[in-house]
Amino acid sequence: MEWFVERYDGSGLMISVKRKIAETRGIQKIEVYETERFGKMLVIDGKIQLTEFDECFYHEMLVHVPLNSCRKAKKILVIGGGDGGALREVLKHDVERAVLVEIDRNVIELCKKHLGIDGGAFEDPRVEIVIEDGRKFLEHCEAFDVIIVDSTDPVGVSDPLFGRDFFELCREKCRIFCSQSQSPLIQKEYFRKMLENSSVLKKRAVFLATVPTYPMALWSFILAGDYDFRYVKRNFKKISGKTRHYNPEVHFSAFTLPEWLKKEVENAY
Repeated sequence: MEWFVERYDGSGLMISVKRKIAETRGIQKIEVYETERFGKMLVIDGKIQLTEFDECFYHEMLVHVPLNSCRKAKKILVIGGGDGGALREVLKHDVERAVLVEIDRNVIELCKKHLGIDGGAFEDPRVEIVIEDGRKFLEHCEAFDVIIVDSTDPVGVSDPLFGRDFFELCREKCRIFCSQSQSPLIQKEYFRKMLENSSVLKKRAVFLATVPTYPMALWSFILAGDYDFRYVKRNFKKISGKTRHYNPEVHFSAFTLPEWLKKEVENAY
């Protein structure tokens, strides 16, 4: 038996793998594995991005929390997310246009060929795919109803997506913003950086989800802008039966933070 091991700050996660399905090197090192228990697994630069087992826990929270908190979401921008999971969830809503901006074409090509979690989203006529740095794209793009950031860790090609100037651009280009914001337990430096730099956003809130194959399983997200929870139940009716993890009860409870995390968030303002 072979093991894939991801290490982080004195701890780690071991996953037994049957074989490596694919690998490519370019801007990033991208690998796809077949695991013993969790289905196929995407790894970028040594970090687990998803497994088929629990990717819906992450993608459904990243997408449905902001879109169900919006009165009308017709134009959506997804920055990152080359695996197609977030795009798949976006298209469950009544959107007119969805733009995916991914810096690394190899992520899209490998995921389409070997994972297929997009469920055909890449071929949907409402979708436009742009291969470009997400921050640079924001400098010249039109405004969107919602911007969703589905990035890797804030190092290398993803680092510009965690800077204060990036959040300032997002503030000008959308009504509602949502991004993953790392593990507040084991990636405290990344999480604090995200909190500090995103303080320029309007009406910001942190919410949580459990993603078993992410560091320490507790994952955080930031929601900001003109979101309003009075639309959640109404909007959920349109996607009811199409989710495995997300529902309105999970939505509301995700914003209930433990005391230690409340203090962390308060200290960042």
